[in-house]
Amino acid sequence: HAINPLRMAFIRLHTDLSQKSVLDVGCGGGILSEALAREAEQVTGIDLAAASLATARLHASSEGLAIHYRLMPVEDLAASEPAGFDVVTCMEMLEHVPDPAAIVQACATLLKPGGWLFLSTLNRTPKAFALAIVAAEYLTGMIPRGTHDWNSFIRPAELAHWLRASGLEVVDQQGLHYNPLTREFSLAPGVDVNYLVAARKPMK
Repeated sequence: HAINPLRMAFIRLHTDLSQKSVLDVGCGGGILSEALAREAEQVTGIDLAAASLATARLHASSEGLAIHYRLMPVEDLAASEPAGFDVVTCMEMLEHVPDPAAIVQACATLLKPGGWLFLSTLNRTPKAFALAIVAAEYLTGMIPRGTHDWNSFIRPAELAHWLRASGLEVVDQQGLHYNPLTREFSLAPGVDVNYLVAARKPMK
């Protein structure tokens, strides 16, 4: 909830969501999907957790939001609906999957020419280990212990390579920073812990 406004701000820096079809990959309980649905013409959220999708559907209904939630892997959707979306988001997911490069490729396949892909993940640095695992999981309890595996964190150069290999152009990357004194998050240069990436599919 705390970082969602920053994710939306990063997306707005690069594209206007009005009259756009948007896909939220790994949508979970629908926090980002709902924010997207308040601005976009059509939003689809996919996830592999049935319980999370049930929660998402219930909350979207209570908010009067028409979001199409589907229980399916992104690779299957890419096979059935290539070039089906103007915008694809995949936030805080890549560091939790066995083959993140395949997820990036599927997301790229789902984009229309000129479409935007927005990603967020964690950098594989000692600082990220200290803050995202030691501090966040063990010292402050901000997130449950065992949530992250540092070996699965992704360096920006690795992510950029996968994006280029999938036919996308990396346009922007920014760090997501947390101030423990104010307990507030902000977007700023420096991608040594959490970071967001914007990439675009070239027009044919």
